[in-house]
Amino acid sequence: MPSFIKEELKKKDEQKLADMKEEIKRAVVKEAEEGEEVPAEGEAPAEQEAVEEKDELTLAKEEIEGLKTQVQEKEERALRLQADFENFRRRTSKEKEELSAVVTQGILKDMLPLLDNFERAMAAEAKDIDSFKQGVEMIFKQFGEVLVKNGLEHIEVEGQKFDPNFHQAVMRVENPDLEDETIAQELQKGYMVKGRVIRPSMVQVVANS
Repeated sequence: MPSFIKEELKKKDEQKLADMKEEIKRAVVKEAEEGEEVPAEGEAPAEQEAVEEKDELTLAKEEIEGLKTQVQEKEERALRLQADFENFRRRTSKEKEELSAVVTQGILKDMLPLLDNFERAMAAEAKDIDSFKQGVEMIFKQFGEVLVKNGLEHIEVEGQKFDPNFHQAVMRVENPDLEDETIAQELQKGYMVKGRVIRPSMVQVVANS
């Protein structure tokens, strides 16, 4: 229980005690005026104070027990939350591993026809160079289609301004026909997978000044 609430309750109890004492005092005076026998001075208030102290002690014990119960419940709840988090973490990790395995299997399955074509090309007699070249070009095209199917994207650089998020400048050249920071030439292609850069484009960048 917050300290300011305890303080407020204490003030109310003190006020209640004072009111009760005042009421007892008025009753004693009234009985004295009516000629009835009254307890010796200080006797009744002392007994009353003993009862009130006992009540306050009982309330304090009950309050302590209540606080202990609340603390125990919060500790149990924290332990349950920790256990739930650990279970969630293990389950998420397992799901990621399974998803990664499925994705890898899908890519490898798509690439099996390429492997078959390479084996056929290597087994064929290399007598017709043109036919061999056409076979390699076909495999190259098929390979590109597999990569695109699995989310691979080429980073466009033609006519683009240099962007460090997508490009890697390895050389600066002068070209009065182009503005500064324009890409003059692509030295190595860059690629993204579903919008995420996996290799930036290696480029020449115009720097006239």
